[in-house]
Amino acid sequence: MVDVAGIFKAYDVRGVVPEQLDEAVARAAGAAFVEVLDVLAGPGAVVIGYDMRPSSPALAAAFAEGVTSTGADVIDIGLASTDQLYFASGRLDLPGAMFTASHNPAQYNGIKMCRAGAAPVGSDSGLRDIADLVAKALTEPPATGATPGHVRHRDLLTAYADHLHDLVNLSGIRPLTVVVDAGNGMGGHTVPAVFANGPVTIIPMYFELDGNFPNHEANPLDPKNLVDLQAKVRETGADLGLAFDGDADRCFVVDEKGDPISPSAITAAVAVRELAKHPGATILHNLITSKAVPELIAEHGGVPVRTRVGHSNIKQKMAETDAVFGGEHSAHYYFRDFWRADTGMLAALHVLAAVGEQDQPASELFAEYERYVASGEINNKVADAAETVAAIEDTYSGVDGVTVDHLDGLTVSAGQWWFNVRASNTEPLLRLNVEAADRAGMERVRDEVLALITGSREN
Repeated sequence: MVDVAGIFKAYDVRGVVPEQLDEAVARAAGAAFVEVLDVLAGPGAVVIGYDMRPSSPALAAAFAEGVTSTGADVIDIGLASTDQLYFASGRLDLPGAMFTASHNPAQYNGIKMCRAGAAPVGSDSGLRDIADLVAKALTEPPATGATPGHVRHRDLLTAYADHLHDLVNLSGIRPLTVVVDAGNGMGGHTVPAVFANGPVTIIPMYFELDGNFPNHEANPLDPKNLVDLQAKVRETGADLGLAFDGDADRCFVVDEKGDPISPSAITAAVAVRELAKHPGATILHNLITSKAVPELIAEHGGVPVRTRVGHSNIKQKMAETDAVFGGEHSAHYYFRDFWRADTGMLAALHVLAAVGEQDQPASELFAEYERYVASGEINNKVADAAETVAAIEDTYSGVDGVTVDHLDGLTVSAGQWWFNVRASNTEPLLRLNVEAADRAGMERVRDEVLALITGSREN
């Protein structure tokens, strides 16, 4: 029996196919999605897209069967990136479902769901209710007497590309040569459409859609998966390089030297560009981004707002504050003009515009946004995350000049450094991020906290 609760995570559905996620689960999820979102009383239809994984078409078709079994219709946009699905949800004003496991290995698949206008469906906004209905349907299949809905196919790739161009116009920039590593993921589908007939010359790497990922995992957050891109940028003398994850909703950037540009620097740079268009606007940044991000937002007249990690949290906060942009340390970038959804492609266009509108190389341009030294995210398995975090807090609480907050996990800050420890939503891991004014300070704090984590793990 499928462990439904185990595959319905905090923000999406994800599991090994077919052991954890199969067509029966997908079909039940389609029907449950219609019920929980009250689709029949509203738009009457659901938009569905899927990635290049071998299991994706069949799972998407099963979900569509579940939707149509209730009498609702389906708009099938076929192969798509996740942000292309969000575009479809926003443009058509329909709830949507994207079949992808993002950056996870080939044996996985999943479902990212959204309400009409790309609004999130998280654990507290419908996902838990859908999971309950799926679990019930797998043991007690519901009887439906509804007249089945219809499936219509619609190609929105060109409209997606046109919308991005409307938001960031590259026609006036200097010619650029850019290496793009699609990782055999959906960037190989969207990049050619977005960059056709423009001033950017693309050198493609691994554009063949292949959900078995024959070259490397489609997870650019892991440095080993950037090695090929870095080498190709240096070899070709390109102006910069872009790497997309499997569903192409995240974008990572390397400069002309092949050195990674941190997502925090990208967040700050895009924030500055958005503030030039929207003076005094609110910009969101999650609590793991560099301290430089809120500093630069404030220096350019914006209002920085710190948020918890995760797309549901950020999208909700964007709606509450009317923020024009939000960035995460994981390279998710959210735009008010893109229905508050995350799109790595739009962030990439901003990066190219920033480089192409002036004469400095990318390394010099983005150095202005890198003020501190970060550890990157360090994951450790622990027996009891809450107990470990409490022990860390006890160590630092009451120390002169140190402040503590609990917005998301535990954040400890001093004048020249800060760190955050938070439990993973989906794995038995404690995630540590450290930043300081210099490398020696970062390494000192990092090693102090890791010693506390390791000591807890061994007890």
